[in-house]
Amino acid sequence: MSAASDRDPFFDNAKFLLVVLVALGHSWDQIAGTDALRALHTVVYGFHMPAFVLLSGYFSRSFSFRPGQVRRLTSGVLAPYLIFETIYCAVYAEVRGTPFSITPTAPLYLLWFLIALFVWRLTAPMWKAVRFPVAVAVVISLAAGMTKMSYDLALPRVLMFLPWFVLGLRMRPEHFALLRTRTARVCALPAILVALAVAYVLAPGPDDNWLSMFVGYGELGVSPGTYLAVRLVLFAVSAVLVAAFFALVPHRRTFFTTLGAVTLYPYLLHGLLIRLGEGAGAFPPLQAHGLPGEALLSLCAITAVFLLSTPPVRRLTRPLVEPRFPRWLIPKDSGQKAPAEQASTDERKPEGSETGLAVSGAMAQRR
Repeated sequence: MSAASDRDPFFDNAKFLLVVLVALGHSWDQIAGTDALRALHTVVYGFHMPAFVLLSGYFSRSFSFRPGQVRRLTSGVLAPYLIFETIYCAVYAEVRGTPFSITPTAPLYLLWFLIALFVWRLTAPMWKAVRFPVAVAVVISLAAGMTKMSYDLALPRVLMFLPWFVLGLRMRPEHFALLRTRTARVCALPAILVALAVAYVLAPGPDDNWLSMFVGYGELGVSPGTYLAVRLVLFAVSAVLVAAFFALVPHRRTFFTTLGAVTLYPYLLHGLLIRLGEGAGAFPPLQAHGLPGEALLSLCAITAVFLLSTPPVRRLTRPLVEPRFPRWLIPKDSGQKAPAEQASTDERKPEGSETGLAVSGAMAQRR
């Protein structure tokens, strides 16, 4: 039996649906939107990033600093980050007329997730030595929001989203099995509908910064006590929505299952299309048409994800998205051939990917 056939379609389905939500969310960010779209935007951002990070943690469970793992992490996460940081800097300079300047420690737009994943995965073995790791990660996350820190290496997000990564490390197949039951599916849709109704009532709030996790209580303009209380409530709400999402993910193979193995491509590339659309002035006319414009933009985002996942696009962009680890840097006594590094797209792995790119989508604020 081939390794590809050993893959659980559930995870590939989840990854593809999450990358679609990433593209939708980033597209919706470009227009103010109706209250209905704002409510949908709020609910999506309430769970898709946590689900994304959780899956990344789940697929990092076996990371133990073995040489091959470090090489895959370097070529599958760090190298694409540096490559696309350069590309995005060039696009930003062209579209926005800003000076071309590369600052690798300050990730642009959606690239924060790659550098965050690099840091999270390096810490994965440590969490096996900590008692109550999820609780410790929650304390670290809350404490991060009580401080002022720079955006170097996306540190605020690295720390604030940390509990979801650690939770993923602690997850086992049997935990996901609980979310694949009929009871879970029956409860999932009402939970999401209630969340949408509440978000609609609150529209155009709440402040997106609560969900993007890159500012602390000071920037949010609330007291420390209010900040901690709201963050704890958000943890609980996000947990319910994440569970509901996984409960609704199809368990069997679908027409998009195979695309779930190549989600790093649409993740990295769709942001370029959005920035080019900004430069072309495509978004104001769509916003002016209200609901029809929002529907058209959403359809374009979904279509783009499918197109960016196709073999021709992958063949063209593979050297950028999946650069190989240089053979000459592999020690001669390693006994291993140069791996074809597969960031989130290794179709030969039975469970997931080097990045876990299920990608949910970063609310990357450096727009």
